[in-house]
Amino acid sequence: MAEPPSIIIRDAVLADAEAMLSIYAPYIEKTAITFEVEVPSIEAFGQRIRHVQEKYPWLVAVCNDELLGYAYLGEFKNRAAYAHSAETSIYVRMDAHGRGIGRTLYNSLEEKAHAMGLLNLNACIAYTETADDYLTDASVRFHERMGYVQCAHFHQCARKFGHWYDMIWMEKLFERR
Repeated sequence: MAEPPSIIIRDAVLADAEAMLSIYAPYIEKTAITFEVEVPSIEAFGQRIRHVQEKYPWLVAVCNDELLGYAYLGEFKNRAAYAHSAETSIYVRMDAHGRGIGRTLYNSLEEKAHAMGLLNLNACIAYTETADDYLTDASVRFHERMGYVQCAHFHQCARKFGHWYDMIWMEKLFERR
């Protein structure tokens, strides 16, 4: 039996923007996983990449020359006292779920975060107690498997597709060096 192709994790480049936007757009248009409601232009998405990479890593997962997912860190809060915390974001192509891409991306992202001296990673996650056509608890379960714990819950703070959704924050703490 042949081994499955390996997933390569590398830093994103601006030339990846179109492929990443094609991964992200269905999440905007068909899910409540993101509370963004309009797909950004390729130029605006490229600007996001440039802005993030001024300070934080933005990684992509590639297999057989196909970009299958991306993850990045962002500023948690813009106060100096939060310098050891960051927010995580991850998106995997919808037809590539269940192949270990998210875990591989997050493991690499966490390694980079730890090397940067970050101590606290935070994930802002759309949440509903009752799954519907737009949102399940898959992201919460993924983060739990990655060692994140819930630390905040905001009720009915976002409305998309005619439904109210909650937002939870999950965090993962690293040991201080």
